[in-house]
Amino acid sequence: MVVEIVILAMIAAFLGLRLYSVLGRRAEHEEEPIPTRFDQGPDAGSGARGAPPVQPAATPLRPAELTGVNASVEQAIRAIAAADRRFDLQAFLQGARGAYQTILEAFWRGDREELKLLCTADVYDSFASAIDAREAAGEVLDNRLVRVEEVVVHAASLDGRTARIAVRFTADIAAVTRDKDGNVVAGSLDDAIESRDIWTFTRRIDAPGPDWLLEETDEG
Repeated sequence: MVVEIVILAMIAAFLGLRLYSVLGRRAEHEEEPIPTRFDQGPDAGSGARGAPPVQPAATPLRPAELTGVNASVEQAIRAIAAADRRFDLQAFLQGARGAYQTILEAFWRGDREELKLLCTADVYDSFASAIDAREAAGEVLDNRLVRVEEVVVHAASLDGRTARIAVRFTADIAAVTRDKDGNVVAGSLDDAIESRDIWTFTRRIDAPGPDWLLEETDEG
């Protein structure tokens, strides 16, 4: 009887060990995380295991000076900058502001020599003709640039090696015309008038100097 009990106990222990070994391995297998399509990376099915994720190409920052311009104008500005490494849009607009004031004041006082340095031949001829007519009439301009409110890119192009940028100026100008005796015949210095002008500047990008010339004037 004792022998039978010992044999039965040994059989039970053997079955218990077999059952534990099966359940134990199954439990260990069930504890392993099973990857799902949400856990797998973008390269999980491509065989590129451990490859770093592809980063999107950085988008070039858009200069504040190009805010509001259309895509073709921005593309032209970038083409000019790529062709002429010295070109800087912010510096160009600052220079255009200064040129606007200098050219206006030179025209108002009839300074042909300064206008010739800053304008193309056609624009200079137009200014010179207007000065001649004014002087023939014995009139003098007593104009004042009160303020320049806005200087923005209006258009741009790169034609071969020639760059052109049209700039729109919004300014307040007090305009007075006096006769040969100094009497006011038109305008008033007390009332500034808003003026909108579009001036086109041009430059050969392979020219040794950095100067842009006024090529065209138009009302904005």
